[in-house]
Amino acid sequence: MAKKGSYDFYLILATTVVLALISLICVWAMFYFKMAGIHLLAAAGKAAWQERMNTIISPFIVALLVLLGICVPKRLLPVRWLNRFAVVLLIAALAVGWWFGVRVGLLVILGAALLLQSAVLVLALAGQDFLSFVKKGYWVRVGSSLVHLGLVLFVLDLYFHRMPTLHLLLFWVTTATTVSGMICCFYADSIARLLGREDRESAEQSGGRKDKG
Repeated sequence: MAKKGSYDFYLILATTVVLALISLICVWAMFYFKMAGIHLLAAAGKAAWQERMNTIISPFIVALLVLLGICVPKRLLPVRWLNRFAVVLLIAALAVGWWFGVRVGLLVILGAALLLQSAVLVLALAGQDFLSFVKKGYWVRVGSSLVHLGLVLFVLDLYFHRMPTLHLLLFWVTTATTVSGMICCFYADSIARLLGREDRESAEQSGGRKDKG
């Protein structure tokens, strides 16, 4: 667990607070939509309501993207380079957003986070020791990488919510990635014992066949 007052602690705390606020806004909007009869309004009224909710939640989505821009490369970069990378990424996103619009600027951060987290997952699966994780253990690292990848995909899913086919695909990929990551984290010891037992049994069977030969 991250120590109180450490860099990891504040990153975890900030990410948790932002995700909690996004969840509260979504739950409140869902109930208000029904109770206020928004679904009974004309198309223009529904569009106005959606635009209003997008305006309310946008700052929190941006904050989550910035946090992802810091959290994801934290596995690969030392702390002294982490803030510099985040600043460069933010400047690049602002520059792209200035020329091509805010949505494209946000997509730059998302794309960078997706590529970096995918690289972290591949390296974690390969068992690379130089990656920076709070906890040790192969399956804990793989699980953490999957959960973080699920978080990036979750935000990407929000970004493409107006494209039904892609939105549905991202939703299920996000669900599978996050759930499998949680299983790896929560049951890391059980998975390690199970796979370790299977490896030993395979080795014993191979050895037995060699002896018979």
